[in-house]
Amino acid sequence: MTPHLHQLYPELEHTLPHLSLGKSPTSVRRLTSLDSVAADLWVKDDSEFGDGGWGGNKVRKLEWLLPDALRQRRHTIVTVGGLGTNWGLATALYGRENGLKTVLALIDQPVDDHVRAQLERLRASGAKLYFTKTKGRTVLSAPYILARSFSGRRPPYFLPAGGSSAVGALGYVEAALEIAAQVRAGELPEPTHIVTPVGSGGTVAGLSLGMRLAGLSTRVVGVVVNDTLRLDEPTLAKLAARSAQLLRDRGARLPENITPAGNLDIVTDYLGSGYGYPTPEAGTAQTLSAALEHLTLEPVYTAKAMAALLDMNGQGRFGRGPVIFLNTNGPR
Repeated sequence: MTPHLHQLYPELEHTLPHLSLGKSPTSVRRLTSLDSVAADLWVKDDSEFGDGGWGGNKVRKLEWLLPDALRQRRHTIVTVGGLGTNWGLATALYGRENGLKTVLALIDQPVDDHVRAQLERLRASGAKLYFTKTKGRTVLSAPYILARSFSGRRPPYFLPAGGSSAVGALGYVEAALEIAAQVRAGELPEPTHIVTPVGSGGTVAGLSLGMRLAGLSTRVVGVVVNDTLRLDEPTLAKLAARSAQLLRDRGARLPENITPAGNLDIVTDYLGSGYGYPTPEAGTAQTLSAALEHLTLEPVYTAKAMAALLDMNGQGRFGRGPVIFLNTNGPR
């Protein structure tokens, strides 16, 4: 299927390559057992996105990042994540399938059964692992890791945590266009809000820009689940603006009045003790979502975002909605 961005801006087809890694659109459905308090709640389930049982928001980003690395004739990707990084694992697996090696700098996070299982998958993925432990040691180690990752004279393709670069955020510009198409097709009503976790920022930045390009007034509500990165509204609005400028630089004729800011709300009240630390509210949201809606969440990202949605809905923060919960859950 032709990417929505290439449909909207055909001039990008030769300047901004895309690699299809999943089937779209992902499904939308009403959460009938969870929306009785106030707003009409829906889910867009991006856990379905990706081939071979590997889904989530990381794969949408990789559809643009991997071909960009190949366009630059890079052979190795260097990136960073926590010990249980879904991002790093998705990069290693999809990169390997497309002839790219992956090098990961791994930062400590609370270790539970999920993290232990992820580490085993990471070791089996073929990625080169550096256990840098802290953000500070990762920064200090970066020149060494990058130097060791050259392929001949070719430098590695460096990606920030979560693939949240101007290129990576395009995955969720496209997801916003997909939502707009589902609204036009009558699959769901136009949402007043879309709620999703913020781990590195690329998803909400892309949605913020994409909703503007799609002509929707939907507000993007990002629930911060990571305290190791700067993830405030000005920072993420700047990332959205860089994606808009990238599209213009590659030839897209974006409307002059498109300003990817003002439709983004960042909430920080549901982080708990820090990145990777569970909260009782997230545990309850995870249990309710599974029991009542057959929706699989995980404790680090999506359960905290669902806890925020349910709490904010109970406070009447969304009015009558409708509100979309974007499930970005990764490998399953």
